[in-house]
Amino acid sequence: MMKYRLEWGFLMIDLDTTICVCNDLSIKDIAKCIKENDISTLEELLENDVCPVGDKCESCIDEGFDNDGLNLPMVLNMVQKKIV
Repeated sequence: MMKYRLEWGFLMIDLDTTICVCNDLSIKDIAKCIKENDISTLEELLENDVCPVGDKCESCIDEGFDNDGLNLPMVLNMVQKKIV
C-alpha cells in the first residue's frame, strides 16, 4: 500500500495509514477520536480511555512505527488545521 503520493506539489498522506500499530489505529481513526472527544493536546490524546494510543510500544509518539515521522503529534496537528 502506498503511504505517500505527490499531488500538485504537495505531499499527500494516505489517511488509512496505520499510526498506532499496537492498537491498529489509522490516521482516520485517530482523527475521528480527536474530533469526537474534543482533544486539543497530545497529553489529552495519550490519557484518553476512548481510543487508547501510545500506551504500549510508544513509537507512534515520536518517530513513528516505521521511523517515517508519521506520528500522533502530526495527526493532532492535521486535525487542528482542519486538514483531516
